[in-house]
Amino acid sequence: MAQTNRVRKLVFLGDVMLGRLVSEEIGKRPPEYFWGDTLPLLRGADAVFINLECAITRHPEPWQRTDKVFHFKAVPEAIAVLTAARISFTCLANNHVLDFETEGLLETLSLLEAANIPYAGAGRTRADAERPAFVDAGDLRIAFFGATDNEPDFAATGNSPGTKYVDPRSDELIWPSSDDIKETRSRRADLVVASLHLGPNMVLEPSRRLRTYKRRLCEAGVDIVHGHSAHVFQGIERMGKSLILHDTGDFLDDYAVDPDLRNDWSFVFVVKVGEAGLQRLTLHPVVLDFATVSLAVGADASMICDRMEELSRPFGTRFRRNNGTLELDLQA
Repeated sequence: MAQTNRVRKLVFLGDVMLGRLVSEEIGKRPPEYFWGDTLPLLRGADAVFINLECAITRHPEPWQRTDKVFHFKAVPEAIAVLTAARISFTCLANNHVLDFETEGLLETLSLLEAANIPYAGAGRTRADAERPAFVDAGDLRIAFFGATDNEPDFAATGNSPGTKYVDPRSDELIWPSSDDIKETRSRRADLVVASLHLGPNMVLEPSRRLRTYKRRLCEAGVDIVHGHSAHVFQGIERMGKSLILHDTGDFLDDYAVDPDLRNDWSFVFVVKVGEAGLQRLTLHPVVLDFATVSLAVGADASMICDRMEELSRPFGTRFRRNNGTLELDLQA
């Protein structure tokens, strides 16, 4: 667990989709525009972590090896949108990073590397896709593993680019394993995060098998599970000293809004880490609009918080409300 001389503030966000109609706005608007009034909160953190739900490339040919409805790519100038929010890490293990074929993935990797933005969950080979990324937030060193159960045809092989694919249906295997986590700790990782793109879209509760998979990861030594994939946020669970964000929902996109599931609702998930480890989780409710996001206020904030409390209650999680946010003491 973390050893840090002062409290560090880590921000976890859900899916950031900069492609399609969002991409068309890039260049027309300043990079800061896309983050709305959440930007001071993001810039005030010691590190910010996302799932990048698109390729960043000019490659024109979409994935056609298997049937796929949606293909998301952003122009290379989208990197400036990420750097405007001081994004510290991007998970690339998802069902869109190869939407514009191997060439699109390789360009995405090169652009992120040129911008000094670490990534995990995809790479030029299977070994690269499995390799953890390291992020330093002051004196706090964080290791990230990325994995997905989406699009098995995107999976990297020994010599070909792709994603880290996992199958949570297996009763025996989890990834990363306890040995992977121990090896990462030996490389001075204070905190280990599994950033996971698991499960189907538009479901408010994780399946039993996914919940079990994430719990087993915590038992193996993962400190924080950073879930994303459902496009709606899900409940929060404590597992010993570990924290499971079952799904962080969406954060930036151009998607149509389901009036019942409300995929335009989410949070800025802020985890404070101190000398004794995880200290506090604070949830700042947000509302997504076309190609931008804003902090929720009034009735919107109350309804978003109500839903999170309802979804987290089956996990035994109880929040306190504080000025329109939800707080959870992680040392209790």
